Amino acid sequence: MMRCILRKPSAGKGLDVAVADEERDKAFSSLKAFLFGYRQLDSVPNFQAAADLYQIFVQFGLDIDRMSYSSQTAQMIKLIEALELPENTQKMALLNVSTAFGVMKTKQQDFENIYSIQVEANAELRQTQSASSIRRDLEQALKAYFNVLTSMQNVPDWKGVYGEVAELVKGAKKS
Repeated sequence: MMRCILRKPSAGKGLDVAVADEERDKAFSSLKAFLFGYRQLDSVPNFQAAADLYQIFVQFGLDIDRMSYSSQTAQMIKLIEALELPENTQKMALLNVSTAFGVMKTKQQDFENIYSIQVEANAELRQTQSASSIRRDLEQALKAYFNVLTSMQNVPDWKGVYGEVAELVKGAKKS
């Protein structure tokens, strides 16, 4: 999966999409690994609850953590919705993994928040004019202004302004 570090400062802290993704991946993988192992211990109580919950992970993909940001987000939302069904929350309570589920859900929400901020920032950047296009517009406006000054150089009140601007232009061309 291609990962980009995208940052937007907020209250002195950088928001990092890749870090948020890594944290949700870890929460997902940890809960998945616990259920995978627990379901294989048929001698412990509630192993069937672990097997049932693990099947939900299978249903939505065991490799969610290796998908693109958007695909992973979509699958995580579906997985969380399925795990929040009453029968599944009971099973998580029996296995004492409700807190781990809560962490995974929070990490997913954190990622969505940071990602939406980054998407908004990227959209704003795309609407910003490039420095080279702004420079061209500025140069054209300055040339038009200098042409007005040049045409007014013989008018008594404009001679001083023309002289000063002409000197500035000469100095700018030399530097």
